[in-house]
Amino acid sequence: MSSVTVLIPTLLRPYVDGRSEVSMTVSDDGDVSALLDGLGAGRPLLDQRIREETGALRRYVNIYVDGEDVRRLNGLRTLVPSGATVMIIQSVAGG
Repeated sequence: MSSVTVLIPTLLRPYVDGRSEVSMTVSDDGDVSALLDGLGAGRPLLDQRIREETGALRRYVNIYVDGEDVRRLNGLRTLVPSGATVMIIQSVAGG
């Protein structure tokens, strides 16, 4: 098992008790999908804001593992190494 830090954007903080970051434990071969499963456990509204019903990332949500966009790597199957910082970025649009 390894420990990682997940940085939470302002718009999603109400779903994690207002915290800006969450420390999580993931398995040594854990990927972004497993990390999101753990983060969303018991927080269905948070999970709905990040992933679609199919489990895919929502269009306006980007996830970075140690500064690398997972969409340019292996998507949700991108491995999350021990000590990694995972950043969730939620785009905001308005008119």
